[in-house]
Amino acid sequence: MSSDPNAVPLTELEPQQARAVSATRAQLFAPGPELPESRDFRLPVAGGDGIQMRIHVPKARAHSVVLYLHGGGWVLGSIDAYDAMARHLAVDSGATVVLAEYRKAPEHPFPIPVDDCWEAWQWVLENAQQLAAPDAKLYLAGDSAGGNLAAVTARKARDSGGAKPDGQILIYPVTDHDLGRGSYLEPENQTLLPVEAMEYFWGYYVPDPGERSHPDASPIRCGDFSGLAPALVITAEHDVLRDEGEHYASELSRAGVPVQQVCWPGQMHGFIQMTGVLPASLEATGYIANYISNLSTIESE
Repeated sequence: MSSDPNAVPLTELEPQQARAVSATRAQLFAPGPELPESRDFRLPVAGGDGIQMRIHVPKARAHSVVLYLHGGGWVLGSIDAYDAMARHLAVDSGATVVLAEYRKAPEHPFPIPVDDCWEAWQWVLENAQQLAAPDAKLYLAGDSAGGNLAAVTARKARDSGGAKPDGQILIYPVTDHDLGRGSYLEPENQTLLPVEAMEYFWGYYVPDPGERSHPDASPIRCGDFSGLAPALVITAEHDVLRDEGEHYASELSRAGVPVQQVCWPGQMHGFIQMTGVLPASLEATGYIANYISNLSTIESE
């Protein structure tokens, strides 16, 4: 994302500095379309003064609701950086899209982001009828660290005995703390997210290596994938996370969960949010929108 030969690697920056760099890069992305309704509010959460939430409503009586959890290694990222992509997803899918600004490490390490996303999911369940048409389909979605949190929230929904999502959309998700998989070692994958960056993120998010095998941190280690929500898993060809995302998709399928899995050719990690920079961003967003439309049986008009 930067051509400056003197740029300091992210892994040499303190989190606050890295956040500033990440926010500057996000300004390169093209803005999203205007929508009939977009609004922010704060959701109360335990141990804090609330998290920022943003709702994008594409039309009256939307046929579904998507809770989208943004990426950024549990340390970076924001709903502002994902606003354009979320707007396109709302327009293309006809679904109300809800973004959640879960708290970040290192100030708020594991499992605080997990807890925040669970609270956001509970809010969606409680307010679904105000967000969309009656009996709207409800989806959990996220990319990278947000894909990790979406997968964990989907499993927690199954285990709680409450309402499960109608689908989970996992975009190059972090599913394991094992950094020795083949895709981590391929030189062509060391672009936006080199292996050193994942070491950096894990170090802040779950400082105790002994906790990284917990299924709320590494969802591929949950042991039981049966009964989880149908899944769309998108990976990128040149991404260190490719193998663990595909492994997670195969575990879901082996457990009898309906799965669509696609590896986006020629793309690197992070491409989904790069509206106006990489054409594949809107291509993948459209693919996700079609998935939502195909699973949503309620008439949109």
